Amino acid sequence: MSLQTIDEFAKNLSPSVKKALTDASVASTEGRKKCLAAAYPEDGRVMRLRELANAIKSLPLSGLVERAADSLEKNGAKVLFASDAAEARETILGILEAKGAKNVLKIKSMTTEEIGLNEFLGERGIDAVETDLGELIIQLEHEKPSHIVKPAIHRTRRDIAKSFESHGIAEYDEDPQHITLAARKYLRKKYFSADAVVSGANYVLAKEGALVLATNEGNARFSMAGAKTHIALVGFEKVIPSARELAVFLNLLGRSATAQNSTVYTDFVAGPGKAKNSPEEMYVVFLDNGRSRILRSEFSDILKCIRCGACMNRCPVFRLVGGHGYRAVYPGPLGIVLSPLLAGDKIGEYADLPKACSLCGGCAEECPSKIPLPDLILKMRDLVKTKSLKVANDIGFKPWSAVASSPKVWRAAVPLNRLANLLPVDSLRIGPLGRWLKTRTLPKFRGGEFRKWFKKNG
Repeated sequence: MSLQTIDEFAKNLSPSVKKALTDASVASTEGRKKCLAAAYPEDGRVMRLRELANAIKSLPLSGLVERAADSLEKNGAKVLFASDAAEARETILGILEAKGAKNVLKIKSMTTEEIGLNEFLGERGIDAVETDLGELIIQLEHEKPSHIVKPAIHRTRRDIAKSFESHGIAEYDEDPQHITLAARKYLRKKYFSADAVVSGANYVLAKEGALVLATNEGNARFSMAGAKTHIALVGFEKVIPSARELAVFLNLLGRSATAQNSTVYTDFVAGPGKAKNSPEEMYVVFLDNGRSRILRSEFSDILKCIRCGACMNRCPVFRLVGGHGYRAVYPGPLGIVLSPLLAGDKIGEYADLPKACSLCGGCAEECPSKIPLPDLILKMRDLVKTKSLKVANDIGFKPWSAVASSPKVWRAAVPLNRLANLLPVDSLRIGPLGRWLKTRTLPKFRGGEFRKWFKKNG
C-alpha cells in the first residue's frame, strides 16, 4: 500500500519548514492561553464567552441573512447572491468589467481563496494584488496560504528577503522591520493606482447593515481610500444579529488568533463612503458554495467557525505538516471537516484527510465557538467509509471487529499475542506495520493475565 498523500508531503518537507511551523504554532497556542487568562482570570469566564459564541452562531441564519440584505441595501450597498464558486467569480468579474477596473487590491479573504479569484482575474487581464503582508509574500511565489490567519507561517525571514530581492521589491535584508517597510513602500504605489478593492468580512451585522473587517496592518483602510468600488465576498454564515453580539466575538477573535487583546484595526463598513477618499459604490456578494447543504447536514456546527486558526495551532499533525499538506484552502482540523464538504462530488480527493488526526481533542479545547471538532472528524471518517471512498494505506478493521465483538473468540485470541514475542517482528519491513516499525519499537506483550486474576480475586 502507498502512503497517504499527507504522509508523503510530510516525508518530503524540509526540517527548516517543519521547525518554522512548529515554533510558530506552539507560540500561538501558548500566547492564546496567557492572553485569555490575563483578560479573564475568573474561573469559568472564558468558557462562558465560548458558550455565548456558540449560542449566537446557533441562531437560524435564513432570517438573519434576509435582514442583513435589507439593512445593507438601505445603507446604499448592492446585495447579490452566488450559489457556487463559478457564479461568484463571474459576478465579481462582471462588476469589475462594467467599471473598467484593471488594478484591483485585495484585503485578506479566505472566501476569495476558496473560489480561486486571483487566478481567475489574472487570466482575464485584471491584476489583483494582495495587501496583507503574509498574503503578498505567498502571492509573489505563486503559493497558497498555509494557515488561515498566518498564510506565510511556513516561510522564514530569509526566504522572504530572497523573494523580495528576486522580485525587485527591495535589496536582500532579512531584518523583519526592513521587510515590512519594503512591503509598505511597494504597496503604497498600488494603493494610489487602484480601481477597485475586494474584501471578505469577519462579520456582517444584520441590524446595522455593516461589514466588520478585523486587520492588524491597516491595509483595509489604505485600500478603500483610493478605490472607487468595493466588492465584499462573504459566506452567509458570517452574519450575526447586531453589534451587541459582536462584542462577544471581538473578545475572542484577537486572543484566539494572534494572542492580542484585539486586532489593531476593526473597521465597520456600512455602505459606500460619503467622504472624498472612500469607495463610491459597494457590492456585497453572499456566497453559498455548498453552505446550505452543510447547514442541513450533521456537520452544520462547522459553519460556526470564526476563522481564528486556533485549532490548527494546537493540532500536532498541522504542526508537522503545515497547511499545504491538506491540499485545500482550509487546513488543520477545520479543513479535515470543511474541505471534503465544500468539494461536493469531488469529496474523494480529500477522503484521506479525516485520517490526519490523532483525536487528541486539543482543537475542541481551543475553539472559541466550542465546535465539537473531534466528533465531526469521526463523522467525516464514517461518511468516507459509508461512501466506500478509497484511501491509501487504509487498514481494514473487519478481522479486529470480529475478534473484539465476540467474548469467546477474544478470550481464545489473547494468549496468542505471546507468539509475537517469539517472532522477529522488528525485522518486518512490509505493509503498514513495517512502516510503523521504521521509527518505533513494538513492546513485548505482557498481558493476558487479568482474567485469571479476576477469576481468583474478583
